[in-house]
Amino acid sequence: MGRLTARSPVTRIAIVDDEVTVRRRADTLAVEEPLEIRVAGAPLTVTMRTPGHDVELAAGFLVSEGVIGAGGDFLSAIHCGGPGTGGGAPGSVAPLLTIGSEPPASVLSSGNTYNVLDVTLRPGLEPLLTDIARNFYTTSSCGVCGAASIEAIEKTSRFDVAADAVTVDAALLLGLPDRLREGQAVFEKTGGLHAAALFDAATGELLVLREDVGRHNAVDKVIGWAALDDRLPLSGTVLQVSGRASFELVQKAVMAGIPILSAVSAPSSLAVELAAASGVTLAGFVRGSSMNVYARPERVLV
Repeated sequence: MGRLTARSPVTRIAIVDDEVTVRRRADTLAVEEPLEIRVAGAPLTVTMRTPGHDVELAAGFLVSEGVIGAGGDFLSAIHCGGPGTGGGAPGSVAPLLTIGSEPPASVLSSGNTYNVLDVTLRPGLEPLLTDIARNFYTTSSCGVCGAASIEAIEKTSRFDVAADAVTVDAALLLGLPDRLREGQAVFEKTGGLHAAALFDAATGELLVLREDVGRHNAVDKVIGWAALDDRLPLSGTVLQVSGRASFELVQKAVMAGIPILSAVSAPSSLAVELAAASGVTLAGFVRGSSMNVYARPERVLV
């Protein structure tokens, strides 16, 4: 996992009491690289991500797009070298990845950046892959939004989050951002990564935490972990995110069966509309001793 961070020289300028200091030093940056996801050799999508947990990222993306709904739908994945991947001979491949595994350190340091992942799915899912392009607008910040988007999510989700009888103690919910920050190892070094974590709503147990340069990638890695471990739907859980709550993050919660989404920053208007329509409890500005609950507040016990 050596490619999570990179070192870069910076010029640090500070002005204190009208006194200017300038010095050169090394800084630690979060790595951002493209990942091309292929299915049965056919290119599906490219996303900019922080390397690591790529199999979970691909699985979570496919859950979010309604292609898979259980671990048995995802058979295997293999990292490929090739043109544009930054290393390795065209067509070279890494060892086959088992569920939850990542390329070993010796492989990552061998020259291949492993930015192409080829996935094998259960036979019979081809029609869903054919239709996936029509669903891309639901995860794109520049896509079509509005009532049609919400209706599309309601039609494609396999799980009924509105029927989840889960409740969460308000004090427990308020404590989750600090627990998320405590687990952000790479953020402490770089200050440049988002994080998402899944907690048990009843006990507060941390189930999984993932970091990435993209909010949606961090959430996909969490959902992918759950899918590959056959935990879908994620009933009785809270998804805590480090930034704002966008439409796409609420969508991913709905598609994975997550009933409660908590964010340290603001939600968008469409995120609130989708949460209300889908039955997701949406909390924003969860900081310190207060929060705003925008949808399904009855699940938060005061």
